[in-house]
Amino acid sequence: MGKLIFSGFDASPPCRAVKLTLAALQLPYEYVIVNPLTKDQHSPEYLKKNPQHTIPMLEDDGKYIADSHAISAYLAKKYGKDSSLYPSDVFQSAIVDQRLHYDSSTLFTSTLMSITKPLIFQGKTEIEKSKIAAIAEAYDLIETFLGDNDYVAGPELTIADFSFITTICVLMIFLVPDSSKYPKLNAWLKRIKELPYYEEASGVGATQLESLIKSKNFTIEA
Repeated sequence: MGKLIFSGFDASPPCRAVKLTLAALQLPYEYVIVNPLTKDQHSPEYLKKNPQHTIPMLEDDGKYIADSHAISAYLAKKYGKDSSLYPSDVFQSAIVDQRLHYDSSTLFTSTLMSITKPLIFQGKTEIEKSKIAAIAEAYDLIETFLGDNDYVAGPELTIADFSFITTICVLMIFLVPDSSKYPKLNAWLKRIKELPYYEEASGVGATQLESLIKSKNFTIEA
């Protein structure tokens, strides 16, 4: 096994998704903090490795991988002792892929970033009602995704759960999922947060981001 170097920022949901994957796989790694608030990801050294200047980034034996979803899939396939986190079954892996694509295109980018980017980086303080409605729509869909399963992509824990939990925990700052309307979602949240490595890998960073967001004293459009 080559030396793993993980570049990230604890408050970032995608970074925390990879940290959960690393923890679940019990993989040792060197952690390099790249702070987007001070634009560390735009340094010449970082851009040589990742021209897209995104975080997180993984270096494995001189090879560089960007995007949390790609990184988590790579780690699970290369270093997993079994195929539980990223199923070898073609259909089940397609379900995991679909959930990952949903997170990257809709749950994180369209739903979460449309709220947090203006708050954190653009000085906005009011959130449109339509963006809160989009969160509710996401909760509706995730409740359906869960169905009779304990996890978002089926009966077993997968990397899709890690991407979902880190995004949803931030969305909950703006809209808490009602337990009577979303019993499966709330049970799933409890289940993931009870993982022995959750707090260290994700909980601490989630709290940091929550404090940052609340410091913006935002309001929601009446």
